[in-house]
Amino acid sequence: MIIEAILYDCEGIVIDSEGIWDKSQIAFLKKRGIKYDREAVKPLLTGQSLIDGVRVMKQLKGYENLVGDNQILADERLEIVLDLFKTQINFIDGFEDFHKEMITRYDTCISTAMNKKLLKDVDDKLGLYKLFKNKVYSVEDVQGKSKPDPAIFIYSAKQLEIRPENCIVIEDAPHGIAAAKAAGMYCIAITTTYPSSKLQQADQIVKSYDEIIIP
Repeated sequence: MIIEAILYDCEGIVIDSEGIWDKSQIAFLKKRGIKYDREAVKPLLTGQSLIDGVRVMKQLKGYENLVGDNQILADERLEIVLDLFKTQINFIDGFEDFHKEMITRYDTCISTAMNKKLLKDVDDKLGLYKLFKNKVYSVEDVQGKSKPDPAIFIYSAKQLEIRPENCIVIEDAPHGIAAAKAAGMYCIAITTTYPSSKLQQADQIVKSYDEIIIP
């Protein structure tokens, strides 16, 4: 196996944002008298675009009060989370040291479902685009096709001019792992967001960056 590139998911892998999303979901749903059941709902939303997340929630039992135009609801979710991102976002523990080593050996990029407005806020605070030499790709680059669709990973590999089988994806969520495997890539999962029992499709499962073994 010849490894030429590392493709990082962003949230839960590069940046620590999961608590922020929980806070924003609670606020968004509370306005409609809906209680946020994190254990049941979060796995369904992780890796989804904002508008796809709205579509998912509208199908759930107990979410009948979530009504209105999907794009308007997605925009409302965005505004809530933007306020939190501006002040509360930080890198995941261990990422910076790991990445410094990886860029001496491999090409790297971010492949994420994040909205580009959110990415800009992360960039403003953490210098994300400079860190990745502007190789930051979003599902907005692939017509909004959210994970587990492999489109974002296939697109990223094409931008790097590297074959999918020569890429490693680092993910934290079942949808992302499924997308990486569908793209024909080796996948390392970190248990920053989900327990290992939910990440079994990955080729390698670790608790933190210092446990990663590059094949």
